[in-house]
Amino acid sequence: MGNIIDGKGIAAEIRAELKGRAAALRERGIAPCLAVVLAGDDPASLIYVRNKKRACEEIGILSREVTLPGDIEEDALIAEIQALNKDETVDAMLVQLPLPRHIDERRVLAEVAPEKDADGFHVVNAGLLFSGQKSVLPCTPAGCMELLRRAGTAFRGRHAVVVGRSNIVGKPMAMLLLNEHATVTVCHSRTKDLADFARSADILVAAVGRAGLITGDMIKPGAAVIDVGMNRLPDGKVVGDVDFASALPVAGAITPVPGGVGPMTIAMLMQNAIDASEKRHG
Repeated sequence: MGNIIDGKGIAAEIRAELKGRAAALRERGIAPCLAVVLAGDDPASLIYVRNKKRACEEIGILSREVTLPGDIEEDALIAEIQALNKDETVDAMLVQLPLPRHIDERRVLAEVAPEKDADGFHVVNAGLLFSGQKSVLPCTPAGCMELLRRAGTAFRGRHAVVVGRSNIVGKPMAMLLLNEHATVTVCHSRTKDLADFARSADILVAAVGRAGLITGDMIKPGAAVIDVGMNRLPDGKVVGDVDFASALPVAGAITPVPGGVGPMTIAMLMQNAIDASEKRHG
């Protein structure tokens, strides 16, 4: 029977550590501040923003919300980001995705100052990660690595399989594992014989957004399994990309959905904000 990795509990530990760091900044007269830019009223985005605000309040980070209409022009949105770049009271910021359809996401994200990039999505931070240098890390992959470390996973020489190749999770996850000396295979929608690749993994990360894609018979006995998927079924139940019931008896360690990777994403965002504040203020 696999060991269930308690993302909720680990995220709470990280938030408690960050609370101490935020208090130390405030003692020096510094108020750490995270700005969130939200264009439109996507329901999932509104929930994420609310959760981020709650986490900021708990830790002692000022949360500034810039809420903009869904029909905002691209140049007007960029002007808002540029103003936050220049604002000395803002340490870190993020642009909530997805953006309205008429806006070029890549162009907008490129306008965020790399040192204020709380999501780690800027091409400069992606390039630093790719070349093995210190950078702001994307929150979800950073959270996955933290879960693996705290579960006692060994990386060096192990075979890690990442299912998914998005810029937000799959690619940076592969780079982080590679930087820890794992041998990494990236699978995606065009991969033939996915089950064979999955079965060879000592560390398996599923991040494609397809409910129950990975079943227990696709998992190597004793493997560490990280499920990044968040899929809502017709009955309203939220499940991952891994079929938890069949995977649990086979895996050595596994994250549940919900309560696994999700809480860690927000904890790592808070860590990026505190890191940015400490760096800016020396």
